[in-house]
Amino acid sequence: MKTFQQFERPIETIPLTTSWYLSDLGEMRGRQELFTRQSPQKLKVLREHALIESAVSSNRIEGIQIDQARIKPVVLGQSRLRDRDEEEVRGYRDALKLLHERGAKLNFTEDLILELHSLSRAGLGDAGQYKERDSDIIEKYPDGRQRVRFSTVRAADTPQYMRALIDYWNRNLNDRWVHPLIALAAFNLDFLCIHPFRDGNGRVSRLLLLLGCYQLGYEVGRYISLERLIEENKERYYETLELSSQGWHEGRHDPWPLINFLLYILKLAYGEFESRVGETASPKGAKTEMVEAAIEAQKEPFTISDLERACPGVSRDMVRRVLRQLKQAGRVEPLGRGPGAQWRKKG
Repeated sequence: MKTFQQFERPIETIPLTTSWYLSDLGEMRGRQELFTRQSPQKLKVLREHALIESAVSSNRIEGIQIDQARIKPVVLGQSRLRDRDEEEVRGYRDALKLLHERGAKLNFTEDLILELHSLSRAGLGDAGQYKERDSDIIEKYPDGRQRVRFSTVRAADTPQYMRALIDYWNRNLNDRWVHPLIALAAFNLDFLCIHPFRDGNGRVSRLLLLLGCYQLGYEVGRYISLERLIEENKERYYETLELSSQGWHEGRHDPWPLINFLLYILKLAYGEFESRVGETASPKGAKTEMVEAAIEAQKEPFTISDLERACPGVSRDMVRRVLRQLKQAGRVEPLGRGPGAQWRKKG
C-alpha cells in the first residue's frame, strides 16, 4: 500500500507518457462496444484463443510448462491430468473462467484473492493461504551467483498489509485520488511488493489485473491475452518492477515505470484486438487470420512448431494449410523439407 500512500497526497503532475496512455486507452474503451458487436464467430474464437494463451503464458512466466500437444486437452477439455504442471495450468484456467463469468460482480476482497490463489495453484499444498515464513525475491545467475532482488513484507505483517491495500483500493475508487487505471497498476505493484504467498504471487497479480480491468470497463482481456503480452515483454516487465520496487518499504519508490508498463500492455492489447476484429469484411476465418498474424510477427526463419506455440488453439493441419496457401501466393517459402523445416517470409 506504499504506492497508495504516495497517491493519497495530492499529485501535482503525472508523467507525460502516462497521460498519453490514459488518453489513448480512453478512446479505445470508447470504441470497444462497436468492435464487440461485430463478427460473433470471430469473437468466440478470440475468447477461446485468449483463454488458452493466458493459462499457458502466465504459468510459463513462472517456469511451469506443459507439452504442446497437451495444451488444448488441458485448457479446453476435461482429460485426465498427468502431472502437477498440468494441474496448475488447468487451475489457472478455472480462475480465468471465474473472472470471465462473474468479473463485473466480484469485489477486491481478501477472500477473493485467497480463492484466486487456491484456484491458480489447483488447491495444491498451501494454496489459498498467506505465506507462513519470511521470503525474499532471489535472482539466480547462470554461474551460480545469486542476489536478493527485493525483500518482501514479513509473513507476520502480511495479513495487515493486505487488508490495508484492499482498503486503499476501495477508498481510491470512491475518492478518485488518481485515475482508476493508475490505481489498478498501483495495486499490482503494492501486491507484488507485499508478496503475500509463498508461491504464485505473479499469477495472482495478473488475475487481479484482469479483474480490475473488467470492473473499470476495459474488456479487452476477454479477447486478447494480457498474460501473453506480458510474457512477450518479460524482460521489460521485470526491469520496470525492480525499478519501481526500490525504496518501496520507505515510501520513496518511483511507481511510474511499472505503471507505464502495464498501461502499455493494455494499449498493445487493444491495438491487437482492433486489428483482429476490425477487418470484418475479410472472407478468411478467424483462425487463418491468427496464423497469418503469427507469421507476420516472426522476425527470423520459423518452424511449424513456432506457429503452434504462437497459436495454441489452432491445429497443426490448419497451420500447414495456411502455409500452403501463402506459399502459393508467393508470401512465404520453405527452407527445407520435413516437419522440422524452417520457413521465411518473402518480400
